[in-house]
Amino acid sequence: MSIPRRTLAVAATWAATRYLLLLCVFRVLVLPGPDVTSDVHVIYRGWAQVLGAGTYPLDDVTWQYPPLAALAVLSPEALPFLGYASAFFVLAFLADVLVFGLLMHAADRPGTSLNGAWMWTLGVPLLGPTAYARYDLMVTAVAVAALLAGVRRPRLLGALASVGALLKVWPVLLLVRAPRRALTSAAVSAAALLAACVAAAPGALAFLTFQRERGTEVESLGALVFHVARHFGWRGEVRLNYGSVEFLGPYVSLVSALSMALSALALGWLVLWRARARGPLGASTLADAAFTAVLLSTATSRVISPQYLLWLVGLAAVCLVFRRGPMARPALLVLVATGVTVLEFPIWFSHVVASDRLGVLLLLVRNGLLVAASLIACRQLWRSTVSAREALPPRPARAAAPSAVG
Repeated sequence: MSIPRRTLAVAATWAATRYLLLLCVFRVLVLPGPDVTSDVHVIYRGWAQVLGAGTYPLDDVTWQYPPLAALAVLSPEALPFLGYASAFFVLAFLADVLVFGLLMHAADRPGTSLNGAWMWTLGVPLLGPTAYARYDLMVTAVAVAALLAGVRRPRLLGALASVGALLKVWPVLLLVRAPRRALTSAAVSAAALLAACVAAAPGALAFLTFQRERGTEVESLGALVFHVARHFGWRGEVRLNYGSVEFLGPYVSLVSALSMALSALALGWLVLWRARARGPLGASTLADAAFTAVLLSTATSRVISPQYLLWLVGLAAVCLVFRRGPMARPALLVLVATGVTVLEFPIWFSHVVASDRLGVLLLLVRNGLLVAASLIACRQLWRSTVSAREALPPRPARAAAPSAVG
């Protein structure tokens, strides 16, 4: 049986781009800017040593992740014949293989296409070596598996979403339009996993304190205020703080509070949409809602690290699996934003830190694309669910069955 040309094309493109990514993380090819693999060589490896001693990193404020993240950090121990960093990159590659395989398999169902596989194939390498140098790709693999399973197996969706949420919180948003069975499964699974983590080692919940203390990161939407203000005499500074490069100084706490308020407003819109979008929904709605929710969360966050784009690429890919899904335009904007992201980090990150014209322009374009994608996704989600259902003619009342007269 011959393989269709379209299938061969996407598979060949995936293989070629992943070969280049592996060359980058193994430092055969080197991009300009800071070494993005240093987090794995230094920070992740240091955490693995602490976790291996039987405790979470209680004295390290850069540990800002839920307790199940320990599994991702310790996962290179499963390949003892490789060094820590090499094993991590191989495991990230295998997670990439898993996502690609799931998307290709999903494309064989009726009403689906290879567009999702193409989105993943092109989006991951556009982020550059950062894609394989953070554990976010592993989390995204769990999220993609959850959404693709959720169409037919809601309990599996809930279980996988709980695993993802205890890896890096954001996959809890996969449940924004999940059925009750998925929510019940997620609650039970999360409670069991959290209890196991707390019992396994001290400090499982330390990340809550460390995460609360974060400020406004230089790549976020709110940071644009200070990038511009520096040209008008603002007396703040850029410093490595709580594991990321942040602005510190006058009014930073105010902008951080406004960012959180904006996130709360986005959450309020999702609650309103959830209340209005009742009844049976389309095959893609579960993925469309999750993609929109994560887009809103990312765009309004105090921190928009480059690897966050992986989440969006993965969820957009699931949306595009469905041939008639409404998220093509915001998915395309996310794809472009991912390409801009590799320019602002790592290639021209020094310009971002310096707040010069090039750095500000890159952030304006990237963050503007994310905001535009968020607004369009919200509109498309509302139109495809709430507006579309309100436009349907009312169902005719059923005639009452004649009663038997005795």
